Amino acid sequence: MAMKFDPFRELDRVAGALMERQDLKLMPMDLYRERDHYILNADLPGIDPGSVDIDVDGQLLTIRAERTLRSEEGVKWLTRERGSGSFLRQLNLGQGIDIDGISARYENGVLSVTIPVSEKAKPRKVQIETAQSSPVIEQSQETESVEA
Repeated sequence: MAMKFDPFRELDRVAGALMERQDLKLMPMDLYRERDHYILNADLPGIDPGSVDIDVDGQLLTIRAERTLRSEEGVKWLTRERGSGSFLRQLNLGQGIDIDGISARYENGVLSVTIPVSEKAKPRKVQIETAQSSPVIEQSQETESVEA
């Protein structure tokens, strides 16, 4: 009896099993600076906004989210590729961030976090002072005539 072995199918099965066992999944994100603030956009499609939690502890920004898929009794799944579970992302903010000014918005499956730069870290002009070598003496308007 000949057995048909497909190594790619087996690899896919093993990879799928490993992915199922992961408790925390990463969320893809973009991060860029625009003028005086940073913008972080993280993809969280199908996430209930109420399950999203953003914490700042010192200089560590943590984003957590939970996706739960409904499971109905009597349903036989043909394929189930959408993952469920917890999502986590942590970023070290570094110095020069206004932690109290961080805000977030969730729209169309994208979480946008605005991270402002602190006033101390913003570029600024330095005023240059000049030293006066001697005080300016004003001449009086009166003219004295000198007779020769």
